[in-house]
Amino acid sequence: MNQADRWLLPDGIEELLPPEAKQLEAMRRTLLDTFSNWGYELVVPPQLEFLESLLTGVGSDLNLHTFKVTDQLTGRLMGVSADITPQVARMDAHSWAKEGVNRLSYCGSVLHTRAKSLLSSRAPMLIGAELFGESAPCADVEILSLLLSSMDGVGLSQVHLDLGHVGIYKALVDAAQLSEQAEVQIFEALNNKSVTEYRLLVEQYVKAPKLQTAFTSLLELNGSIDVLEKAKALIEVADVASSLENLNNICQVLQSRFKDVDIFIDLAELRGFDYHTGVVFAAYVAGHGQAVAQGGRYDDTGAVFGRARAATGFSADIKQWVRIVNKQVSAEDGIFAPVDADWSVVSDLRSQGKRVISGLSSTDNPAAFGCTSVLVYKNDQWIVETL
Repeated sequence: MNQADRWLLPDGIEELLPPEAKQLEAMRRTLLDTFSNWGYELVVPPQLEFLESLLTGVGSDLNLHTFKVTDQLTGRLMGVSADITPQVARMDAHSWAKEGVNRLSYCGSVLHTRAKSLLSSRAPMLIGAELFGESAPCADVEILSLLLSSMDGVGLSQVHLDLGHVGIYKALVDAAQLSEQAEVQIFEALNNKSVTEYRLLVEQYVKAPKLQTAFTSLLELNGSIDVLEKAKALIEVADVASSLENLNNICQVLQSRFKDVDIFIDLAELRGFDYHTGVVFAAYVAGHGQAVAQGGRYDDTGAVFGRARAATGFSADIKQWVRIVNKQVSAEDGIFAPVDADWSVVSDLRSQGKRVISGLSSTDNPAAFGCTSVLVYKNDQWIVETL
């Protein structure tokens, strides 16, 4: 590397400078306080774990995104955390194994070997909440309500919420009795939104005419909550009644609580299909094409750690939220203390919560430090004067 290039950072890795870093910290505190007010206890998972722990259960699809290193003490492979949800699931199952409902929250940096999209960071700071031990829709409603309330609390407006349910697609697959090869091909075509390929594969592998119609109808079953009424036709060919009722109940409550949130149903959305077991969701905001938060239900993930549990939750990259909000952090009133100022006076001001910046030389300019006041010696005492 040339000397002139030593300041460069790897692609997808960024640094936060003072204005943005300050805003991120303020948002982090607001969000964690909100989670705490809802009863979610903060946990701090390790950034490095044995690889088999990180890639077990909910984390099994993270293999390509996980940096791997060899532990010099044991010779075992270790991974740098690429997602905190699997770690929190392990905590609920083993480290903090409460009986009944367990509410946990977190905020921490993770690292990805590759960005998930052109606009994504390879070093996101994930913040989220997970609710364990309750399988009823009320748990999904609480998690979604917490997400929407949190977004509103930090200034994210014009929220658009996408809702789906992987149980509906899984029920159709079970009813069609597809081979493993057929299931993989059809899933990939639908997940990649390859409509023509999807239709051809359904025609090839799904022989029953009514089931064919049901599979292809998934492409049109998206829109307002009214879509759920149209989707009832699927009940004739697959066991989807409980999934549809689950979605409908959640939508009804959210509509009553968050009247300004636009709810969109998409029954072809299979985000996290490999580990999600029920409702899946993603939140968007106007003017930003990527999801700003996502989550869903992932029951029984803790089984691989010896304790199967109902689970639902969400996560978001707080760096992304900060850039979307794009607020100018209000400048704090700073008091400039000249180099010869009385230390006890400076200390007293700081103990009162004042922001005091000490000068390092007699030539320092208070304005250069963003100060709006200065400490001056008048009438045998140090006083604060406005500039």
